[in-house]
Amino acid sequence: MIAFICGTVLDQIVGDPYFLPHPIRDIGRLISFLEKKLLGETSEKKERNGDSEKRNGVFLWFIVILTTLFFSSVIVFGSYMIGRYLGIVIETILTCYILAARCLCKESMAVSKKLKSSDIPGARYKLSMIVGRDTEELTEEEIVKAAVETVSENTSDGVIAPLIYTAIGGPVLGFVYKAVNTMDSMIGYKNDRFKNFGFFAAKADDVFNFVPSRLSALFMIAGAGILRIFSKVYDPVKAARIWKRDRLNHKSPNSAQTESVCAGALGLKLGGPHLYGGVMVDKPFIGDEIRKAEVNDIARSCALMFMTELLAACITIPILAFVWILMK
Repeated sequence: MIAFICGTVLDQIVGDPYFLPHPIRDIGRLISFLEKKLLGETSEKKERNGDSEKRNGVFLWFIVILTTLFFSSVIVFGSYMIGRYLGIVIETILTCYILAARCLCKESMAVSKKLKSSDIPGARYKLSMIVGRDTEELTEEEIVKAAVETVSENTSDGVIAPLIYTAIGGPVLGFVYKAVNTMDSMIGYKNDRFKNFGFFAAKADDVFNFVPSRLSALFMIAGAGILRIFSKVYDPVKAARIWKRDRLNHKSPNSAQTESVCAGALGLKLGGPHLYGGVMVDKPFIGDEIRKAEVNDIARSCALMFMTELLAACITIPILAFVWILMK
C-alpha cells in the first residue's frame, strides 16, 4: 500500500525520464522480436495461412505474458527477500513505470506549446508522436481534437486501468496488464498484416479493459463535476449524457468510454473519419459541437485526466487499507 501511494505520487512528479531504461520498452522489443520470428515477412504474393497465424499470435501472447510475469515477480519478491525497505523502494519505482499520467500530459502539452507559438508543422510532428493517424494535413482545430482524443482515451488504458491492476496485484499484475496493452498497440490491428496474427492480442486487451474503462468513465464524470467548481467549461451533466449515448461509438467496446465523457464535459465533437497510412477510415462521431475546439482544451483534458486519477486513487487506497486490515 505504501509503495502504491508513493509510486502514484512519483509518477506525478517525474513521469518517465527518457534517459532511463524503461521496462515497457523492453516488453516492446520482445514483442517485435517474436513478431519477426513467428510472423515474418508478409506480402500479397506470399501464400498465408490465417489459422496458423492466429495460433502463432496466441503463442506470442503467452510467451510475452509469462516472460513479463516471471521477471516482474523475480524483481519484486527478490527485492523484498533482501530487505523490506528495498522492496518498498523497488515496488515504488516499478509502480511509477506502470502509470503514464505525467508522460501523457507532457507529450500532449508539447503539441499545445507548438500551437500557441503558431508552429503548425511543429504541432503536427509532436502530435504524430502520440497518435496513429496521419497528421500532415490537419488544421489547428483538428490537431487540438486529436490531442484531446488521445488524452481522454488513454486516461483509461494508460492511467486508470494500470492503477487498478497494480492496486489489485502490485507491480507484477500491473506489468502483466501493460504487456497486454502493449501487444494490442503493436499487433492488434485489423490491417492485412495483423488481422489474424494480432486477433487474440486485440481481444485479450478488450477483456482486460472492459471493467476498468467503464470505471474510468464514471470517475471522469465525477471529476468533471469537481472541476466545474473551478471552471464552468466542464459540464458533468452533458458528460454523463454523451457517455450514455456515445460510449459504444467505436470499433473497440472500450475506447469510446472515456472519450465520450470528455467530449460531453468539454462540449466538443470528437471522432469522425481520419486518414491512417493514407487510407480514409470512417469512424462515428462522438459528442455534440457545443463550441469549437481551442488550444486550451488540451490542458483541460489533462486536468480532467489528473482529477480522474485522483478520484480513482482516493477510492482505491481505502479499499487497499481495508483488505490489508482483513488480512492481518
